[in-house]
Amino acid sequence: MTSIAAISTPARPRKLVGAGRRQWIGLLYVAPAVALVVVFFIIPLCMTAWMSLHNWPLMGAHSFIGLDNYWAILRDTRFWNALKFTGYYTVIVTIAIFVVAFPLALFIERPRPLTGFYRTSFFMPAVIGFASASLLWSWLLNVDSGLFSPAAFELGLTEKKVNLLATFQPAFWSIIAMVVWKVAGFTMIILMTGLQSIPPDLQEAAMIDGARPLARFRAITLPLMRRTLALAL
Repeated sequence: MTSIAAISTPARPRKLVGAGRRQWIGLLYVAPAVALVVVFFIIPLCMTAWMSLHNWPLMGAHSFIGLDNYWAILRDTRFWNALKFTGYYTVIVTIAIFVVAFPLALFIERPRPLTGFYRTSFFMPAVIGFASASLLWSWLLNVDSGLFSPAAFELGLTEKKVNLLATFQPAFWSIIAMVVWKVAGFTMIILMTGLQSIPPDLQEAAMIDGARPLARFRAITLPLMRRTLALAL
C-alpha cells in the first residue's frame, strides 16, 4: 500500500502581505487628492480642448470646425502682443523675486537676535490673499488718499501728485512691486531650507583653507542649491 504525501502550498510571506496592505492604504490616502485633480483639472482641460475644436456659442448648437480657432489666433496680432507682454512680465518678475528673496534667505538662515521676528515679518505678506493684497495696494497707489503718491509729492520728489495707475509704465512697475512683496517671502523660505541643508563642515573647511566668502558662495553654496534654485524659480 502506497501512501501519497500531501503537498502543502507554501503560505505567502507576511512581509509581502504587509507591503501590499500598506500600498493600498497609501493609495486610499492619495485618492481624494487624485479625485480633486481629475475633477477640477483633468476633466476641464479635456473639455476645453474639445470645445476649442468647435464653434461653441453661448446660445444655440455648436459645430465642429477643427483647427480653425487655432489658425485664427495665430493670425491675430493681439495674441502675439499678449504673448510678448506675458513673457516680458514673467522674466522681470522672476528675476526681481529672486533678487529680493535670496539676500533675505541669506540674512535669516543663521541664528541671530530677532531671527524669528525677521522670518515672520518677511513671510507675512505670503499669507495674505491676492484679493486682499490687491485692495491694499490699490489704496497705497491711490493718487489722493494713498501713501506713495502723496508722500512723493510732500518730499519734493514730484511736482504734483502722480496717478501711478493711469499710464502703462508706472502701473506695470507698481504691479511688479506688489507681486514681489507678496511672493518673495515664500521664495525666501524655500531658499532658506536649501541653505540650511548644506553641511556646515564644507563651509568650515573652506574657511580654514582661506577661501573668501564670494569664493565659498560660488564653489559651495550655488552648486549644492541647484535643485532648490530650480524649485524656487
